[in-house]
Amino acid sequence: MTFQAYIDTIVTKTGKQPEEIHEIAQKAGIIQPDMKAREFCDWLVSEFGLGHGHCMALWNLFISNGWIETKHTKLKK
Repeated sequence: MTFQAYIDTIVTKTGKQPEEIHEIAQKAGIIQPDMKAREFCDWLVSEFGLGHGHCMALWNLFISNGWIETKHTKLKK
C-alpha cells in the first residue's frame, strides 16, 4: 500500500481530511511538545478506530507538516 493509499483510506474511514484531524487533535489537547507516537496512535485508535499502519501514516504526515515537533522520532520535516 502506498503512503497516499493510507491517507485516502483514513479519509474514507473517518470522513475527515488530515487537516481536520489535526484541528480536532489540537482542540482536544492531544498534541503536546515532545509527544511520542504511541500517545498519538492511542488517541487515533480510540477516537477514529484506525489501525496501527494508518496511525503511523498520520504520525508521519503530522511530523512532515510540522504539526508535531518531537525528539521522539527519526522522521524529518
